Amino acid sequence: MSDRDPQQPRQSAAREFRRRLRYRGTHPRKFEEKYKELDPERDPETFAKVLASGKTPAGTHRPILVQEILECLAPQPGERFADATFGYGGHSEALLERLCPGGRLLALDVDPVQLPKTEARLRTLGYGEDHLLVRRRNFAGLAGALEEVGWTDGVDGLLADLGLSSMQIDDPRRGFSYKHDGPLDMRMNPERGLSAGDWLARCAVEKLARAIQDGGDEPHADRIAQAIVTERDRSPIQTTLRLRRAVEAALPPRYDEEDRDRSVARVFQAIRIVVNEEFSALDAFLSRLPQCLRPGGRVAILSFHSGEDRRVKHHFREGYRSGLYAEIAPELIRPSPEEVRENSRAAPAKLRWAVRAMRSEGNGPDFA
Repeated sequence: MSDRDPQQPRQSAAREFRRRLRYRGTHPRKFEEKYKELDPERDPETFAKVLASGKTPAGTHRPILVQEILECLAPQPGERFADATFGYGGHSEALLERLCPGGRLLALDVDPVQLPKTEARLRTLGYGEDHLLVRRRNFAGLAGALEEVGWTDGVDGLLADLGLSSMQIDDPRRGFSYKHDGPLDMRMNPERGLSAGDWLARCAVEKLARAIQDGGDEPHADRIAQAIVTERDRSPIQTTLRLRRAVEAALPPRYDEEDRDRSVARVFQAIRIVVNEEFSALDAFLSRLPQCLRPGGRVAILSFHSGEDRRVKHHFREGYRSGLYAEIAPELIRPSPEEVRENSRAAPAKLRWAVRAMRSEGNGPDFA
């Protein structure tokens, strides 16, 4: 006769039972209502359906151009790599599969909310400290992180994905998305610097217009900046919905919904870039990039904005001419139509790569 407590199954079932979250309509719309997507182990069928529809399940991120990045970086067992923008860890996971056995990956991310979640996810896949080193740091501080872990001669391969992660975009509490109302924050590290709302509260109209033009390539930057400042002067703009409405109020009446969404997205992107000092961080990263690579080391950089891609292109081109790089991407690599159909967020992605020279010597031809 079993000595198991007959009440145990009932108690266990009670612990596992979870009441359906109530929401309006037949499908959840808010981030916190998508509990099935947020817990894929409990409901893999829903998770798979969302993926099959070409969307990204809430709380996750789909890595972009994975195969192309693996081809560029060619990770081999035993090599030393760095992922300067850890995010959800999709690229890191793919790299670790190629680096093991014997290889190691240093992963950096400045986001204190996502970093521990991603580290925990990869630890459960079996990647301990002997394979995966994780540090909370902005990618601009890669050189310092390499010194900290004793990799003073650099790495064999390096990846930097400059895009915003889906976890940051989808969670309205982070304030990145214009599609859901939430606090106007936009900081990748919520513990540092001014929120977007606080930055807007003290920004002059000329500075705001320049930021929208530089970071968003928005043709109506001047009138949008004036509309935002006028609205701000009535009362501080501290929510994403109020910022969206201020932008829309400045747009031409002929704009349809798609045109308005594009302009709003460009303005949100531009403000996010300024709040997180993304261009200056990229400039700092690129200035020390060659020294972070071993001779023959490979680097791949994935960008999503013309200003970022322009900086990367110029850095690689000048490095090739001066002999720092032995080889650079002859042309831009973009996602295939199939990948864009499966993941619409891949559409703006731009990938470039370079190979560190074995020794410095001038090179000749230009690349576009």
